[in-house]
Amino acid sequence: MNSPLLYEINTRCWLRELADHHQRAVTLATVPEAQFKEWQRLGFTHIWLMGVWPTGPRARAIALAEPDLRRAYDAVLPGWREEDVGGSPYAIAAYEVSPALGGEVGLKKFRTQLHQHGMKLILDFVPNHLGIDHSWVATQPELFVQSAKEVAGTFAAPTAAGPCWIANGKDPYFAPWTDVAQLDYRRAGTHAAMQKLLLSIAARCDGVRCDMAMLLLNEVFAKTWAHLPTSESPPAGEFWARAISAVKQAQPGFTFMAEVYWGLEGRLQSLGFDYTYDKQLYDELIGRQHPRAQQQLLAAPPEYVAASVHFLENHDEERVAAKLASEENRAAALAILGLPGMRFLHEGQLTGARLKLPVQLARRPSEPVQSEVCAAYEKLLTALKSASVGRGRGQILAPRAAWDGNPTGQNFIIVQWQERLPGFDLVVVNLASHRSQCYVTLSAPGLAEHHWSMRDRLSEERHVRVGSDIVQQGLYLDLPAHGAQVFHFAPVP
Repeated sequence: MNSPLLYEINTRCWLRELADHHQRAVTLATVPEAQFKEWQRLGFTHIWLMGVWPTGPRARAIALAEPDLRRAYDAVLPGWREEDVGGSPYAIAAYEVSPALGGEVGLKKFRTQLHQHGMKLILDFVPNHLGIDHSWVATQPELFVQSAKEVAGTFAAPTAAGPCWIANGKDPYFAPWTDVAQLDYRRAGTHAAMQKLLLSIAARCDGVRCDMAMLLLNEVFAKTWAHLPTSESPPAGEFWARAISAVKQAQPGFTFMAEVYWGLEGRLQSLGFDYTYDKQLYDELIGRQHPRAQQQLLAAPPEYVAASVHFLENHDEERVAAKLASEENRAAALAILGLPGMRFLHEGQLTGARLKLPVQLARRPSEPVQSEVCAAYEKLLTALKSASVGRGRGQILAPRAAWDGNPTGQNFIIVQWQERLPGFDLVVVNLASHRSQCYVTLSAPGLAEHHWSMRDRLSEERHVRVGSDIVQQGLYLDLPAHGAQVFHFAPVP
């Protein structure tokens, strides 16, 4: 099974920058061919257009008025103007592409161009809530969590039957999001409506990134909304199991990716998600908990790792270049790019951007390119494109101590990839800030029968190793601080 390489783009900001660069209007229908060729050159398989759905005027007004957001805008975009604030792309007013971005025709053309360059399109699906401007709030209020009277975390919604109090969306641990209305998954009608909506989205893309997907689980939902009960009996089974099955029947090969936390990743994988966020690995890499990162990967079932989304940043997290020094960044990047599963990079990550942008902004500041970071990602991505990494079979290997009393082997992440015999590739990362050593056992057909050329795809380093020695003793590795190497093994003629 191939491991996808996903690239997240802030659609509104990106198109605005393209327009400024080319000094003409640019929509999804008129993205220059060079953009597609560049993504293809770097090996991306999927492009996630974050924020193609429109935000309504009431939700945008909240984004303009909220004091904490205004302070965030001031911090990253001094001198911002009201027209720079588009509102949250997760307060969706309609699942129709904004005309300013090119509309449905523009999206269709963009997707066609992606396909022509061997890539697929991922879009947002926000299942837990809709923007307060969505038409269903007025026309189908029964689909939402309601209160019989005004209580904290609700808003007055005018409907055909008169005003009612609808809950703002939330998760159990934070204050409500005041720009969205909470859908009620205890109601069969909500299940049916959202499944139909999901099917309509799936007809326009190749996969969806499902926002806060764990909030829909029956147990989670019941606890979150126990204070606003409904008299309706909840549908049997989980929404995701039925909805994913229906979409995959209609669109074979469609990809479901879940934003999920709280240890519920395996649960969502069991309900049909192809990939789920691996926030635990993210936290360990960013927090420099290197032994724990290794232990987590080795302890997890291989099928779980292969169904995980590995990342160092996204629009919800701080920029990795602001958290890790360039050499650390490079090592951690190879660690996630070298794993089985979905490898996920974020717009700006490849150039060392440091500012975390509030998603409500439709314009972002120009940041200087960090040349060392840029060169590292360029080298990593182009080298991996010619390797077997991400294709064929990837196996995470367990290092052994290089000698008694040397604990540094716990700093390695090592993955062996084999696509075609007899050669194979070995991803080796030393996450530590000091030199580390280990032995590792390799497995490949005919390993003991050859001498092996061992060439690093990221440098000029080359070795020859005796296959029988590798089998009997293991491969000895000695890497400098934050060492990152991709060794290609080929039999010596």
